[in-house]
Amino acid sequence: MKPDTSTAMHQLIEQVRDSIPFSMPVSDLCSGICNGCSKKLIDYLDMELVDWEQRLDAGELPKLGDINRLAKTSWKIYRVLQKNQLIPE
Repeated sequence: MKPDTSTAMHQLIEQVRDSIPFSMPVSDLCSGICNGCSKKLIDYLDMELVDWEQRLDAGELPKLGDINRLAKTSWKIYRVLQKNQLIPE
């Protein structure tokens, strides 16, 4: 049985938080290869996740499009972080 959209969004947020190095120091984020500003991308993604966590806590139900959009954004940022060698491939 598939989870409802609220559960799916919670699971996605948890997966993203486990996969992206949100606590990495700025000195590590901004050294070496740079194919996009890793710090700005991580900050943006963190804001998106916090926004959805607050909306879910307020009882809002995400639509499938919302889940898909957050998943695509997260995946694109993940790939940039891999290219910047901040996440192993």
